[in-house]
Amino acid sequence: MKQFLVLPNTPVKLSSWNPDDTSALPGVTKENHAISLEYIRVKLRELQTRLFAERKQKVLIIVQAMDTGGKDGTVRNVFYGIDPLGLEVTAFKGPTQEELDRDFLWRVHKRVPGRGMISVFNRSHYEDVIAVRVRNLAPKTVWEKRFAHINAFEKLLADEGTTILKFFLHISPEEQKNRLTSRLKNPEKNWKLAASDFQDRERWTEFIRAYEEALEKTSTPHAPWYVIPANKKWARNVVVATIVRNALEALNPAWPPGPPGLETMEIP
Repeated sequence: MKQFLVLPNTPVKLSSWNPDDTSALPGVTKENHAISLEYIRVKLRELQTRLFAERKQKVLIIVQAMDTGGKDGTVRNVFYGIDPLGLEVTAFKGPTQEELDRDFLWRVHKRVPGRGMISVFNRSHYEDVIAVRVRNLAPKTVWEKRFAHINAFEKLLADEGTTILKFFLHISPEEQKNRLTSRLKNPEKNWKLAASDFQDRERWTEFIRAYEEALEKTSTPHAPWYVIPANKKWARNVVVATIVRNALEALNPAWPPGPPGLETMEIP
């Protein structure tokens, strides 16, 4: 899975990352991937339960993508069956007036995980250096400073015991067109569409450059970015699930001991 890792202080050109790449999944195909995915999820469920019971460590997972990139589908498929008591998913929308009246990290900091929890951000504080930049919602003098603020914020979380994983779901413009067309033609998916989806598509190159700079400046040893080939949804899910499982295995959460005197207790 290291092939998807963005190394710190390394230039990023997303055109060099193949969004159709499945080379990390030898033997896994669209037809049989469900077996591999469920095998990983069984282990994820065990690790998450141990993490929740141990209540010492915490995990933050950030998912970003272009429109139709598969953020919802990734969260739904990777964390299917996870105990909801230990999982919190936040989908960040446009900021409210209350949030705009404060610093851009205020609303985000409130949603970071507590001990024993896995928190998933569907979109995140990265919108404040990507969408804000491309849509000219703030001048460069404002959003450019936010890279340093983000790095300091994530370092704070890491120092406090949070494991951070950041995923950019990489799709091609052709695949985005196919997915937008599918939503447009399917009445059951019309609700997912917004005028901004089509407006942002016209700014594809600008968004890609914004993502490239964000990946370059904010992939750190304590909060790494992974560029996930996401044209093939099944491959995307297996890769993300594998990386999350590997991270939880590295944490190796332990079952906590029972209360004192448990060995002498009897059930009447």
